This record gives sequence, structure tokens and C-alpha cells, in this order.
Amino acid sequence: MTNSIWLTTAVMCSALALGACTSTRLGGGPVRGAAAAPVVEPAPVEAVPSGAIEAAPLPPIAGAPLAGDPMAPAPGADVAGLPPAPPPPTVAAPAPAPAPSSRTAMVGNWSAQTSGGSCRIQLSSSPALDLYRASASGCSNQDLSKVNAWDYRDGEVYLYQTGGAVAARLRGSSASLSGVLAKSGAPLTLAR
Repeated sequence: MTNSIWLTTAVMCSALALGACTSTRLGGGPVRGAAAAPVVEPAPVEAVPSGAIEAAPLPPIAGAPLAGDPMAPAPGADVAGLPPAPPPPTVAAPAPAPAPSSRTAMVGNWSAQTSGGSCRIQLSSSPALDLYRASASGCSNQDLSKVNAWDYRDGEVYLYQTGGAVAARLRGSSASLSGVLAKSGAPLTLAR
């Protein structure tokens, strides 16, 4: 009796497993035999042409005053007596941008100059979580003396203190950087 229950259960499980493989709910079509008729896909529907499109201004709203040109002279103004319009201003071509730097070009030893003196800052290529390691030595400025990480994003070098606060933001090239200290706004320059 017990063997027949186990046998019945095994047969039912096998039938269910095979039935699931042929289900169309799982994205595949049913299993088809070699003699089955081929599946016929319906022909794509062609776009129906629409009528002609006209471009014209809309009629004014009933009862609303007509809006005129805001640059038009006032009614009754003597247009002939007005001075001629000044020529359009010429825009000087922008200075060419410096060659883009990269994070690897910023790695190394830097000499930092602030209003409080000078010190050494080293930018390392070894990662520290999502930033890179940095160290400062001989800095009398409290913000710079706490620098322990840095990052290079969008052409700017960010110096970070312990705890993740931004100490400074700098821009420049791989030879010199200039910017400001975040808390005081004092100027900061880094040079090789």
C-alpha cells in the first residue's frame, strides 16, 4: 500500500514537471512534433496615410485684445527720429582649455602654499574605500593638517579630512593646482 502511494506520487510529480516544460506561460512555445504544421506569423500592419497638415496661426480668442509685437514701437512714436540700433556686441573667442588631466597625473608629492605658510601634501594611488589615500606633513593650517584622502572628479581635485569633510577644491594641471580651502575660503596652491 505504501509503495503504491510513493509510486503514484512519483508519477504525478514527473507529469507535472513535464507539463510545466511545455507551458506557454514561461515564454516558450509548446513542444511541437516534426509533422506539425508550421507556425504562420501574421503580416505586419501597414501605416495608414493621414490627411494634409496645415501650419497657420490660431485665430484670436473671442473677446481678448490682440497681442502685438513686444519690440514694436508704441503707436504714434516717431520712428524716423530714433537713433540707429547699436551693432551687436562681438564676443571674444574663449581661451583654449588646458589639456585635460587625469587622476594618475595628480599622484605624487606637492608643495602647498596657503596664507598661513607652506607644507607638503602627498597624493597616493592606493585606494581608501571610494577615495584615494593622501597625507600632509608640516602644515600649520588645521584644515590641511587633517587631510587623509583625495579624489579627482570633473577636472577638480578634492582633498578630504578624516570623517569625509571636504578640506579643499583645486583645479589646474599636473604641474600646478589652485583653489580654496572649504571652511575659510582662503586661497590654496599646490605645485610640484
